[in-house]
Order: sequence, then C-alpha cells, then structure tokens
Amino acid sequence: MKTVLITGASSGIGKETAFVFANNGYNLVLVARRIERLEAIKKEIEANGKSKVDIYNLDLSKLESADLLYNKIKENSLDIDVLINNAGFGINENFINSDIDKETDMILLNVVTLTRLTKLFLKDMVKKGSGHIVNIASTAAFQAIPKFAVYAATKSYVLSFSEAIAFELKGTGVSVTAICPGATQSEFAKVSNANEAVFKKKPDSKDLADFVYKSMKSKKIIAIHGWKNRLLVLSQRFSPRSIVTAIAAKIME
Repeated sequence: MKTVLITGASSGIGKETAFVFANNGYNLVLVARRIERLEAIKKEIEANGKSKVDIYNLDLSKLESADLLYNKIKENSLDIDVLINNAGFGINENFINSDIDKETDMILLNVVTLTRLTKLFLKDMVKKGSGHIVNIASTAAFQAIPKFAVYAATKSYVLSFSEAIAFELKGTGVSVTAICPGATQSEFAKVSNANEAVFKKKPDSKDLADFVYKSMKSKKIIAIHGWKNRLLVLSQRFSPRSIVTAIAAKIME
C-alpha cells in the first residue's frame, strides 16, 4: 500500500483528506498539534481494518519542525508516496495593527515548513522515480487581499513555488499540484477572525478533500476548486490590479 503524509490533519480539510485517502487504499501519516484529535481519527480509520495510521504531534510553525518530522519518519522506516502540505492559517487584521509574532509563525508554517518538507521528501521521491507533492494554496494566491496581506502573500508563494518545481520535475516521475480553494467551511474563519458570513453556504471540507484526491490522480499542476472560483480567477486577468484588490477587500468585509 502507498502512504500519504498529511500536515494539519486534525480538523477541516486535512482531516477529511485523511478519510478520502484511507477510503482509496492508502496508509496514513498524520501530523498536527492536537494529539487527542489525531488519536480519534486514527482510531476511527483503523477500525475499518484497511489502513495503518501513524500520528505525530508537532507544531509545524517552528523552524526545526520539518527536519524533526522527516527524521522521525525515516527512523520509523516509513516511505512517503504522497506529501500533502495542508497545514496553514491566516490572520484577518490591518497589517499595522496585527501581531508580528503571529505573522512570523504564519510565514514559517505556510511558507518555510512547506518548502523544507517539500525539499526533504522530494529527494526521496525523485530517487525512486515516483511520488506526488500536493500544496494547499488558495484563490487568495491570485490577488492582494487587504486585512489578509501576509496570508495572501504566503499563498502566492505557494502557488509560484509549486508551478516552478512542477516544471523542474518533468521526466522524474514526480508530480506537483497546487490546490486553490476559495472560501471553504472549516476552522479557517474562526482561527483567522474572518467574517464567518463569507464562509456560509460554501463548499465543505469533504467536498474539497475529494477534489484534492482527484486533482492529484489527474496530475494537475494548478487546480482551482469550483467553477465560480475558476471564473473569478480568469476575470482578474483582464482587470486592473487596483480594482481587483478593492473587490477582494469588499468581499472579505
């Protein structure tokens, strides 16, 4: 059986993605800070008797966390076929008033840890000639978003980074997919202190988890979730960036 590593797996998109991959015959390596939630997920999945679940309790917003996780996985002789860099969070506040320490943690998690984990596991995948990296970006990657200035910038990095290394990896047997969801029902709004009304009646985490799996299997490089989001991203190409930024600010009020 193949094995998938999912970060930020204790709730929302990460949790639902774990169940989707388990239902499709994968063993799981799940990483998050909330160990009690990971234990509950492990118990539920292994009760079906199909998948083996390994869990790691780590705060991936720490600089050394990626190397620590990689070394633990190698010590346990686990071979990762799919890496899903899902862990991340946002902050909804004017930049001048926001907590720089929280923003630094966000950059470390959304950008630095994602990059380091990709580097570490990518080398193993290229060596064996197969594997897949899935990076959870966002439709926020396609424009600046006032009050989400740093978050949107981190997701722009994820998108650009993923697209570039996907090109570099042609012919290696390893593929890269950047998933770009719009507003999704998860813990994101609560954690970021965003307007929860924006997230009501939006796709749920299970719907997005199915999309993650299908996009990985089809080896898409950029996968935008939902036709409305795809249309919105397309329309931005023909609009002045100042107008796009103003609209983004209005939507997130």
